[in-house]
Parts: sequence; structure tokens; C-alpha cells
Amino acid sequence: MKSLLNAVCLLLSFSAATQADWKKHVIVPRQPGGINSVVASDWNGDGLKDVLASYGGHVVLHLAPDWNPHRVFTFQRGLSRNHPRSACIHSCLMDVDGDGDQDLVGSNNTVFWLECPADPLKGEWIYRTVDDEILGTHCLITGDVDRDGKLDLIANSGRTAPSTKFPNSIAWLSIPQNPKEAKSWNRHVFAQGDAPGGSHYMGLGDVNGDGLPDIACGAKGGENFPGGEWFAWWEQPKSGKLPWTKHLLSDKEPGASNIIPADVDRDGHMDYLATRGHGKGVLWFKGLGFEKIEIDPEMIYPHSLAVADMDGDGDIDLATCGKEADGVVASYENDGKGAFTKHVIDRGQGSYDLRLEDMDGDGDLDILIAGHASNNVVWYEMSF
Repeated sequence: MKSLLNAVCLLLSFSAATQADWKKHVIVPRQPGGINSVVASDWNGDGLKDVLASYGGHVVLHLAPDWNPHRVFTFQRGLSRNHPRSACIHSCLMDVDGDGDQDLVGSNNTVFWLECPADPLKGEWIYRTVDDEILGTHCLITGDVDRDGKLDLIANSGRTAPSTKFPNSIAWLSIPQNPKEAKSWNRHVFAQGDAPGGSHYMGLGDVNGDGLPDIACGAKGGENFPGGEWFAWWEQPKSGKLPWTKHLLSDKEPGASNIIPADVDRDGHMDYLATRGHGKGVLWFKGLGFEKIEIDPEMIYPHSLAVADMDGDGDIDLATCGKEADGVVASYENDGKGAFTKHVIDRGQGSYDLRLEDMDGDGDLDILIAGHASNNVVWYEMSF
């Protein structure tokens, strides 16, 4: 039965059917250096999504629809104990100070946040430290971890000892009472030393149905990252005690990177969708037993992953893109039972970070990509 299900999924994933046309829009043309992360929000209130990306030593706001660049921050030494690079490895959005607009949280050797001012185009955004002791933060996601009604931040500390006090770990961080004055946020290390091997991206969701969100992660492994090549999830205990209980999904996943919880086949049980972004393959861990199903074993370097109902039919679809400059942008259409049809959207586009956003306000989800090896930021407009 298992082999038959795998075969059916694999067959359907390579159907030549195309139900949507996609138009590519360039927000940031090719730059001298890579662009690893991009986020979107309507900062000027015109109903269109603007984007924030970091590259060339700056954080730059591009206002839709013309995408004119406005530098809102310049990285410099002295703001943290760690020297910054020219760009963030990852970023996300949070209303940290509760003033109703979206602030930027980024990872650039230090996890930091930039306060969006009342006029986002007037002056530099203010830099503040979130945590400069966890190191090797490859992913930042948000969610209400402790169910107090407030968003928290989840970040990995992927470096080894002695460079950090928290080697091979993952933490969630709650916003302090006075975030503009605090020197750091409240750190809760739930995966303490048991996330080795180049941990990458996390996914948050209640997987075991106990009402508490759990956190999953993948680690790429390889010669320079021993102990990796795994996907796992950590169960949040009802007691709230640390660390959490680790559950290994698979330890034979070369290049493991992304993992996101979702009910793929609408059976009421949480599954995991995952990619091997430093190897190849898009896969599905089917709950309750988390049987591994290869959706597309040949997809090369799918380093980015986003999950949502892309076609409005009530089930979960996914989108991904290869990380290198010759990467493939693809979506996978779910039939509601976990059989996927692959749609190749574009070729020759790299990605470290991919988001599903309604960029033009027409009610459907478009694909926003930070180009990494392509050194650009682009979005793909969906039109059925």
C-alpha cells in the first residue's frame, strides 16, 4: 500500500497540466551580492504590498508599484558584539512595539529588530538587539508559542561551541515589557544542544492535537556539518518546562532544510511538508505515523518553501524554488487527498526565501522571491 501511494503521488506530481499563467515582475534587479530574504507589507497604506530586503550593506524599502528604493537602515559595526554582514540571512515581520505597523526582525550575525517610524520614509529605522548570544540563526518565524495572545519569535542557534553559549540549539523569544529599552528579549531554549548539523528552517503548529504549538526543524548535514541530515519536531509539554521532547522524523535526509506543518489530505491529522534545500526533493510526512512520501524526488536545491491554499479550492498547496541561479520556480497543486500536480512557473531564478503574498491586491496569492544566487528580488503574478 505504501509503495502504491508513493507511486501515485509521484505520477501525478509530474503532470503537464497548467491551470495558471504567471507574469514575472522585477523589484530589485541583479545586485553585486546575494539577497537572502524579503518580506512584504503595506507600509504606506495604499492597498499594495511593499517589500523590505537587505543587500549591499543596507535595508531597503521598495514601495509598490514602481519599486523605488528607500534606504531605511545601514549596517555598521558597534551596534552589537557581533560584526554584521552586508545582508540578513533571514527576516520576518512583527509589530514589536504595538503601535500598529510592522517592524522588521532580522538575522545578521545578531538577531535584531528595526522600529518602523510613523513615517516609514522619513529617516532611518531604529536598530535594537533581540539576542546577540545565539549565533548561526538561519531562520526567524513568529507565532504565539505560550498561548498568551501575543506573537513570539522562534530562532535557531546553529553554531557550535565555543562560539556561542547555546550551541546546536533552538529557542523561542518573547517580547520584553519595554522592547525599546530592553537590552535583549526573554529567551527560552526548548531544543537544548539537540539540533546539530546545520539547522535551517522551522515550522510551528500543534502536531499532536493537545492544543499547544510544537516546533519542527530540518538540518542539512554534510562534511562540514556533522550530525545533520534530519527532520525532527519538538513537543511542547503542558508543564511549560524546558527542554521540550524531540521526535525524530527521519535521519537520512541529505540537505534537509524546510519543514512546515499542514493537514495535507484533510483527514484531521497534522502532516509535515518538507524540502531538502541543500540536496534534492520535496516530500510529505503523513500523520499520524509520519510515513515519508516523496512528492518530487528530483527537484534540485528547493531551499525555500511556502504552504497555503494557492488555488482557492480549500486544500493546501505549496511553492518552492531552487537556490542556485539556474533554479526552477514551481508550485504543487494538491487534489485534496495528497496527490500533487507540479507546475513549473519559471526557470533560471534562484531563491533562499519565498513568500506567498497578494502583491497586487486582486485576492489571489502571488509568489515573492529573494534571489540569493540570482542577486535579485522578484514576484510572480498569478492569473487564472
